[in-house]
Amino acid sequence: MARQKGIIKLKGKIGDISFYKTQDGHLAREKGGVDAERIQNDPAFVRTRENGAEFGSSAVAGKNLRVALFAMLQTASDNRVVSRLTKVMTDIKNLDGTSVRGDRNVGVAIVLPAAKALLKNFNFNKKALLGSILFKPYSVNIGTGVITINGLEPVNHINFPPGATHVTFKGAWLKLDFTTGLYDLQATNAVNLPIDATPSNVVLTPAIPGGAGTDLYLLQIEFFQEVNAVQYSLKDGAHNSLTVVEIN
Repeated sequence: MARQKGIIKLKGKIGDISFYKTQDGHLAREKGGVDAERIQNDPAFVRTRENGAEFGSSAVAGKNLRVALFAMLQTASDNRVVSRLTKVMTDIKNLDGTSVRGDRNVGVAIVLPAAKALLKNFNFNKKALLGSILFKPYSVNIGTGVITINGLEPVNHINFPPGATHVTFKGAWLKLDFTTGLYDLQATNAVNLPIDATPSNVVLTPAIPGGAGTDLYLLQIEFFQEVNAVQYSLKDGAHNSLTVVEIN
C-alpha cells in the first residue's frame, strides 16, 4: 500500500494498480494475493480459513455490541471504533481455551475474568477518554446498575471543552449474549448540570435488564452550550465520552 502524493489525486484502477481514498488519505495498491477459491478449498490454506473464521466471529461480536449501543454511539464514538473494538474482541477470543482452532469465540471466552478485564474501561470515543474528562471517583453497583458520583463540582471535577455551559450524565445497563447477539439495554435517567462550582450528587438508576448474557455497565458524558435557554450539543459529539465502566 502506497500513499499518493502530488496535486492530482487518482481514484479507480490503472492496470493492476487501484487508487482510492481513505480517512488516512489517498492511497494506491497493486492487485495481488491468492485466488479466493483456492483459499476456500486448498488444504494448504486450512490455517488461513481458521484464522478468517475466528476473525469474522470477533467482528460479529463487536458489531453486536455496537448494535446494542446504537443510540448512545450516535453522540459518542470515533471513526475507528469498529476496528478498535474488533481488536479487543479478537484478544478476548484468544482466551477461549476450550474450542478447537477456527471455532474460538468471544461468547465462550467472555465468562473469564481476564476476558472481562479486556473490555472494562473501553472508550468508544478515543478523542474523549473518560479518565481525561472526569476527575471525581464514581461507583457502580452491579446488583442494581446504579452509578453514583458524590460531591461533583462540574467546574472543578470535569475537563470541559471551550464553550460548554452544561454537562449531562447518562448511564445504561446492558445484558448481551455474545453467542446469540440477543440483548436488553436499560438506560438510566439523565442528570443535566450547569458547569459551575455547585456540588451535586449524581445518581443514575436503570431498570434491571432481562434475558441471559454478560452484564455491561456504561457511563456517558455529553456537553452542551446554552443559548437563550436552549441547550445545543457541541461539535457533533467530538467531546462526548462513552465508556464501559464495569462488566460482570
